[in-house]
Amino acid sequence: MSSSLPAVEYRIRPLRPEAHLFEVNCTVRDPDPAGQVFRLPAWIPGSYMIREFARNIVSLCAEAGGKRRRVEKLDKHSWQVEALPAGTALTLHYHVYAWDLSVRAAHLDPTHGFFNGPSVFLAVEGRTDRPCLVDIERPEGSAYRAWKLITALPSAAKDHGGARPYGFGRYRAASYDELIDHPVEMGTFALARFEAAGVAHDIALTGRHDCDLARLAADLKRICEWQIALFGAPAPMDYYAFLTMVVGEGYGGLEHRASTALLASRADLPWKGMEGVPEGYRGFLGLCSHEYFHTWNVKRIKPAAFMPYDLTAENYTRLLWAFEGFTSYYDDLALVRCGVIAPQDYLAVLGKTISGVLRGSGRLKQSVAESSFDAWTKYYRQDENAPNAIVSYYAKGALIALALDLKLRAGSEGRCSLDDVMRLLWQRHGLVGAGVAEDGIFEAVRAVGGDTLARWLRRTVEGTDDLPLARLLKGFGVDYRAEPSARAPVLGVKLAPGNGEAKLANVFDGGPAQAAGLSAGDVLIALDRLKVGAKSLDEMLARRKAGDVVELHAFRRDELMQFRVTLAEAPADKVSLGMAARAGAQALRLRRGWLGH
Repeated sequence: MSSSLPAVEYRIRPLRPEAHLFEVNCTVRDPDPAGQVFRLPAWIPGSYMIREFARNIVSLCAEAGGKRRRVEKLDKHSWQVEALPAGTALTLHYHVYAWDLSVRAAHLDPTHGFFNGPSVFLAVEGRTDRPCLVDIERPEGSAYRAWKLITALPSAAKDHGGARPYGFGRYRAASYDELIDHPVEMGTFALARFEAAGVAHDIALTGRHDCDLARLAADLKRICEWQIALFGAPAPMDYYAFLTMVVGEGYGGLEHRASTALLASRADLPWKGMEGVPEGYRGFLGLCSHEYFHTWNVKRIKPAAFMPYDLTAENYTRLLWAFEGFTSYYDDLALVRCGVIAPQDYLAVLGKTISGVLRGSGRLKQSVAESSFDAWTKYYRQDENAPNAIVSYYAKGALIALALDLKLRAGSEGRCSLDDVMRLLWQRHGLVGAGVAEDGIFEAVRAVGGDTLARWLRRTVEGTDDLPLARLLKGFGVDYRAEPSARAPVLGVKLAPGNGEAKLANVFDGGPAQAAGLSAGDVLIALDRLKVGAKSLDEMLARRKAGDVVELHAFRRDELMQFRVTLAEAPADKVSLGMAARAGAQALRLRRGWLGH
């Protein structure tokens, strides 16, 4: 270890996989003589919601000098051990319940184990800048002899019991912050490896699947090499791991400095003999691309408000539209720019993103700057009114990135683009570890595209106007067409998934249902005195026209209620994009520069 100060030592092992329990020990050689405080993070970077990981600590005790020591709980996630004589080493023993099958916390059963550091490793107050050693042990028993382990956490030195590749043993980190930024997967996962720009990359798939690992590795290699070239070699890590939990239905990802944790539906993975890039696989590649892009944009180019992270409380910034939104723009753009998907496929995906934003009236009430700031209480805590009240800083942020990129390219006749802004942010902030101030994105755009564009960007992210995408795309030889998503009239509702009943999940602002008094949670049982369900509702509406008045019966809780609803035309919120049949030479040049084709 590089530091002369004693390392904080952790040991973690799956104690009882069938009971979903990890056993963790934390040893401090020189604890605070006034009483050592330990704290578990309340949230994990990249997922902006208070998670209260401490709720999963089942039991906790302390030992020093061969004796049990008194522990006092200070608040929901902090404990203090009694004062000890100088030079007395202290060990904290605790059990963590791990049954969260997500990319954020910890999951353990007899088939595999997974954990993110913030959910299992208590921070030692006053010692978080110390080097850390962690022993990761295999579960006891013959059933687990075939288990392997994968993490981007570096192995400790051989003379310190360092782990072998894919093995259990001792690992190291320069600090607590580095320790908790490397998730760990253990079990009998499938493994594939490729190199991108000289950097070794691993793909680990846990769960039943028939994935064509060679195809997946080849496609991810192209994506990773394109991203590394965008920012400039060398890559900021010397190894990278895609840790993927494969399930029947699931989707999610969380970025880390040299790896990503992913949740994927097995049907979305490529299979041997698969032709083309089906929608599900395209979505999975887009997810991998998104999390990989975060290696630069969020993990190293990050808001000043996150430097350092305060993991005990909310950390507020108005910049998530750039850090998540710009990343959401580049995730699918990388697929077409590196040749994994065709331009027409990319335009189809882009059309769906535009449609999704247009379908929420919340975009007319909340700016993406406000959405970023309120992520903790609104975006990550969505309720039945969310479409009417909030805008996604992911989706609209991606469209702002698109508009900004097109404006930069058109205004410079293709000489500069958003790529230059990202490279400038990397030089100014990522490479030197300087946080981005709340006006830092505008300053970078000003340096590349001038004052007028920077002012436009500020107005756009702080306002609620729709973007002029049809006009901008026309200059790149792309046709923009908006039409109703259905021919039948609409109620202005979204149904909840379920057992076939027509239960309202959302009632949209200004729609017929809201005007008639219907509310989210109501269960429709009859339309014009005929029984109705989730499937038959669309069939019955298809037989009517806008302006017709229908009688709806619904249960609200246990009360039967009656409503008269005047049906409306479906809004023109389905956007499709396509290559213009006739495009001038300049538009074609700009399009080739933008899409790489």
